[in-house]
Amino acid sequence: MSQNIIQHTGLILVSGTDAPGVTEALFSALEPFAITILDIEQVVIRGRLILTTLISLDEVHAEAVEIDLLATAEKLGLDIAIDFTSQNASAEIEGSNLHVVALSQELRPAAISALAAKIAEQGGNIDRIRRTASYPLTAIEFEVTLTTRTDDLRNIQRELAEIARSNNIDIAVERSGLARRAKRIVLLDMDSTLIKEEVIDLLAEKYGVGAQVAEITEKAMRGELDFAQSLTSRVELLTGAQGTILEKAKAEITLTSGARTLIRTLHRLGHKVGVVSGGFLDVIEPILQDLDIDFYRANKLELVDGKLTGKITGQIIDREAKAQALRDFAAAEGVSLAQTIAIGDGANDLGMLEIAGLGIAFNAKPAVRQAANSSINSPYLDSVLYLMGITREEIEKADQIG
Repeated sequence: MSQNIIQHTGLILVSGTDAPGVTEALFSALEPFAITILDIEQVVIRGRLILTTLISLDEVHAEAVEIDLLATAEKLGLDIAIDFTSQNASAEIEGSNLHVVALSQELRPAAISALAAKIAEQGGNIDRIRRTASYPLTAIEFEVTLTTRTDDLRNIQRELAEIARSNNIDIAVERSGLARRAKRIVLLDMDSTLIKEEVIDLLAEKYGVGAQVAEITEKAMRGELDFAQSLTSRVELLTGAQGTILEKAKAEITLTSGARTLIRTLHRLGHKVGVVSGGFLDVIEPILQDLDIDFYRANKLELVDGKLTGKITGQIIDREAKAQALRDFAAAEGVSLAQTIAIGDGANDLGMLEIAGLGIAFNAKPAVRQAANSSINSPYLDSVLYLMGITREEIEKADQIG
C-alpha cells in the first residue's frame, strides 16, 4: 500500500526585459536553499523574457525564498509572481500525449482560437506552445494532454483538420513521445508533389496530344475516373512517338520548391525517403538517383524499335499499388506503418495517405484534402519537416554538419 507524501512546491513566473546574467542571478538567489528544480521553461520574444520554474522546497523556507526572489527581481527590474502550494507527490503526472503543429503564411488569432476551442471540446488541455519556424512559414507547436483517454487518433485528426481547412492553415496531429523522434520513412508521390509537372502531360505536349491527355489527367486526379483505366487511355495516345521525347520531357522537369531541402534534411537526420509514382521510370529514374532516393516504384513504358507502343510493361502503379509500396518500404526498413509518412496530391494517393502514420495532402485536390488527416497548401515541400516537429534551427544545423 503506497503512502501519500505531501510535497511543498513553488511556481515562479518572471517577466521583463532580457539581459545577460538574468537567469544566473535568479537561480543564484535560490542556491542557498534546499531546493529541487522540477520543471523550467524560458523564452525570449523581441527582447522580452518569460521564465517559469517549478521548484520543490521545505515549507519553512518559503518566506525566505520569496523575500530573496523579490529582492533579486527588483534589482534586475523584472516582474515576478510566486505561488506556493502543497500537493500529493505520489500522484501520477501524465505527460503530454498529443503533438499538434499548425503552419501558416499569415497566422491569424481566429485560427488559434478555433484550434484551442476544438482541443478543449475533445477533452484536451494545451500544456505548451512554441514557435519552431518563422520563415517561409510560421510554425507553431502545441503539446496537449487529453483528460479523457481515447485511442481514436484518426477522429481527433479529422476534427482538427476541418478546423484547419476552415481557417486556412495547415496542420498535423500525432501522438507525443519518443516515437516522433524515432527512425521514420517518408514516401512521396512524384507528379505535382516532388516535381511541379505531370510527366504524362509533358510527353503528350511533345507528341501533339496534350489537350486530349490533359482532359483525362484532370478527371483522374479528381477521382472521377479509375486511375488504371485513365492511365491506359492516356498512354495509348502516345502510340508511335519516338523514344527521344522521354529525354526531352525530363529536361523540362523542375523540382518543387523545398524538395532538395526536405530530402537532404531527412537523410542527415537518419530517415529514409521513397518515391512511388503513377508516372514513368523512363523519365524520372535519373532524377531519383540524383536525389539519392532510397526506394522508388513507377510505371514503365514499352519501347519497340525506338518508339512507344502505347502500352505499359508490368504492374500499373495505381492507388492500391501505392499503398502496397508503402507497406513494402516500411517492411524493408523494419519500420512500423505508424512511423511512416506519405505525401501526395491525387485520388490515387489516398490509399497510402490513409494507412500511413501521418498522411499529408500536398496542394491537393479538394476531395483529397477532405480525406487526408493533414494537409499543406503552401508551395514549399520542406514544410513537411515542420509538421514532423523538425525546427528551422535543426534544418540549418543539419546543413552545417552535412
